[in-house]
Amino acid sequence: MIDSYNYAFLDEGSKREIRRSILKAVAIPGYQVPFASRELPIGRGWGTGGIQLTLSLIGPDDTLKVIDQGSDESVNAVNIKKFVKMCTNVPCTTRTQDATIVQTRHRVPEVPMRNDQILVLQVPIPEPLRIVEPKEEVTKRMHAELDYAPIWLQLYESLVKYGKVTISTEYPCMVEDRYIMNPSPIPKFDNPKLHEAECLYLFGAGREKKIYAIPPHTKVVSLAFDDVPFEKEKLQRQKMPSVRQYRHLSGRNL
Repeated sequence: MIDSYNYAFLDEGSKREIRRSILKAVAIPGYQVPFASRELPIGRGWGTGGIQLTLSLIGPDDTLKVIDQGSDESVNAVNIKKFVKMCTNVPCTTRTQDATIVQTRHRVPEVPMRNDQILVLQVPIPEPLRIVEPKEEVTKRMHAELDYAPIWLQLYESLVKYGKVTISTEYPCMVEDRYIMNPSPIPKFDNPKLHEAECLYLFGAGREKKIYAIPPHTKVVSLAFDDVPFEKEKLQRQKMPSVRQYRHLSGRNL
């Protein structure tokens, strides 16, 4: 532990403010709660929102797991683990079932998470309407008035042009029939894991200064039309050709 810093790096007032924002986000699922994003020894856009959530919640009895692009050993994941461990001395693990807090980027763990676990997601752009409306004051009004026509139009245009919805990540979803939410840059085949989940999902955007949440057993539905239902990608493992087949395909001997 670094003795010259407060436990979990952030000062206690900052952690209390972030925890209050988390409580509001849990009380209003899918709603983006603004918070005073703090400076960290990591550049904004590299997971500072998720790190601040983790630092505000972690305690001596916790066990941490960090995933980046689905891996525990990527540069970002390793350095985040080192930073949190230096400031808290909590144990780290690579097993989802052994962790109390899992911080992730771009993936939801394959192992189903329990009610006593928290999944923290790093979010670059929390606003699902940003692609159709660049102004923050306009998107706030659209959320307040349930004016989601532009995002439905985007889905329709994709269907007309390509015959299917081509959004592969950050696929928008409706939370408790009230707010459209950006589930972070997870692939859309991870979206169904958000619906009626056992664990608490927390989303932190440090650069955009927003926190939002999906509490356990919350209704989360990926946007889709009645006659064109939501469809996950079908990941089929491709069989590699044998040497004989390869020779036939290449037209030459090896």
